[in-house]
Amino acid sequence: MSATSRHDPVFAAVDLGATSGRVITGGVGPDKLVLTEVYRFANTPVQLPGGLHWDVLALYQGMLHGLRAAALSGPVASVGIDTWAVDYGLLDSDGSLLGLPFHYRDGRNTAAAEEVLARCDAQELYEVGGLQHLPFNTVFQLAAHRSTAQWPAARTLLLMPDLLVYWLTGSVGAEVTNASTTGLFDARSGCWSDRLLGRLGLERSMFPALREPGVRAGTLLPHVAGFTGLPVETQVTTVASHDTASAVAAVPATEQGFAYVSCGTWSLAGLELDAPVLTEESRAANFTNERGVDGTVRYLRNIMGMWLLEECRRTWERAGTSTGLADLLAGAARARPFACVIDPDDPVFLAPGDMPSRIDAALIRTGQGTPDGPGGYVRCVLESLALAHRRTLREAAELAGRELTRIHLVGGGSRNELLCQWTADATGLPVTAGPAEATALGNVLLQARAHGLVGGLADMRGLVARTQELRHYTPQGDPGAWDRAAGRLTVRL
Repeated sequence: MSATSRHDPVFAAVDLGATSGRVITGGVGPDKLVLTEVYRFANTPVQLPGGLHWDVLALYQGMLHGLRAAALSGPVASVGIDTWAVDYGLLDSDGSLLGLPFHYRDGRNTAAAEEVLARCDAQELYEVGGLQHLPFNTVFQLAAHRSTAQWPAARTLLLMPDLLVYWLTGSVGAEVTNASTTGLFDARSGCWSDRLLGRLGLERSMFPALREPGVRAGTLLPHVAGFTGLPVETQVTTVASHDTASAVAAVPATEQGFAYVSCGTWSLAGLELDAPVLTEESRAANFTNERGVDGTVRYLRNIMGMWLLEECRRTWERAGTSTGLADLLAGAARARPFACVIDPDDPVFLAPGDMPSRIDAALIRTGQGTPDGPGGYVRCVLESLALAHRRTLREAAELAGRELTRIHLVGGGSRNELLCQWTADATGLPVTAGPAEATALGNVLLQARAHGLVGGLADMRGLVARTQELRHYTPQGDPGAWDRAAGRLTVRL
């Protein structure tokens, strides 16, 4: 890849994840797609007496410092922001934020989900919104929020990336790929659902006008320009602000029949479709229909991802145990295959805390032995994730009437060679791993497309395939061993 010239336009991607935020600059040309990380900062949730919150002011400040670093790398043509889904801030009538946004792992959501389902049953929610049932979906969080003193003053709801865009530009809007994760979006029409808002007693005026990826959100407010050193006319472009939607836009697929796994804190495993699948069978299988770029549908299921491994590592670090990832993976490679398996989607694994103990409890509850040392735990987690990928993608293909030819595994998990190989082995399908920076690439490419430097999804994906480092894995070993492990998992769930 050629280096970015000082005179080439630079696209600044603000990419906020569950544990850190980054500002990455990108240069785009006919056969060039170059990323440079210019700033990284921590994303540390805050436990307050009222619950677990995101420190959104620290995130905003980190973003501003990152944009100042980006300004030094070249003429910034635009800025795009992506984050995780479902979480939001409430603004009052003056446009001021009413408290810190709640974290989706806060424990308030389970009871709120029961309250919502008492007013609008699960079948209707799915028939309209098409979302996988997760207790932290925005629709359930709002039910919990309504009992707080903030609620009567709330006039506008902004999802996390839309809140940050508002603070940069003063412009209010709701980007569609993230709006589709709320449970208040009509999966067929692509609009806010007046039916669900009315049923749940939510004011339509709280929900801003929808924006598609690739449109201009606004330009920088003067004080933002002053702090960052960017010109006040710098454009903020609406990208696919749900990080998974940006990642899927950068999947380097050049063939039909591909599946994807966007693997980080969560594994998002699924297919790209032209229309939602809203059948009762799909609801029972807990698949979600979220918007992608250009009106596509991300038909997928959330799997509890590398969170399982990272929480194990944090527990071991607190206990003073060395937990270098390379050593852990080497130990996993040596550990006994299929000694034990867990369901990554068991709700007991959702909250922060002692993950090895929770894995032990789940294994004992299902009549299995516990892992032998850290390497055994890592092998249990990675084999279980590979089995979850297999189960999810096979079910998605059956429900959507698709035949799969290849899996594209993108995101940070694509660097994990064991996970990639075991996903190929478990599914019996070839796996293309990479790019690891799929989310940032999708963010940058959508900005570049808005500036006429790249074409539609096929052009974007072709550019990724030509310019990024990819690794290929073919199924190996005994397929029957994975079949038997999958059977054990199914029986034990």
